[in-house]
Amino acid sequence: MAASEVMRSTLRLVFYDGEDEETGKPVYKGKNFNIRLEATAEQLYETAEAFAGLQQRPLYNVVRNDSSEIKA
Repeated sequence: MAASEVMRSTLRLVFYDGEDEETGKPVYKGKNFNIRLEATAEQLYETAEAFAGLQQRPLYNVVRNDSSEIKA
């Protein structure tokens, strides 16, 4: 039976950076941070809000990315 183990976790903050002059579509910029595997969603959201307060661009989205290794 296969099992997975989380090996790495990152927090991605996505910021709105205006609109593309040619297409008019929104442009986003992101920043990634390595985070502890045991961090809760509440802790990550509070951290994202704190970092967003230090940025010039408005926060658009907060994403947690977990990378897992699958073993037999």
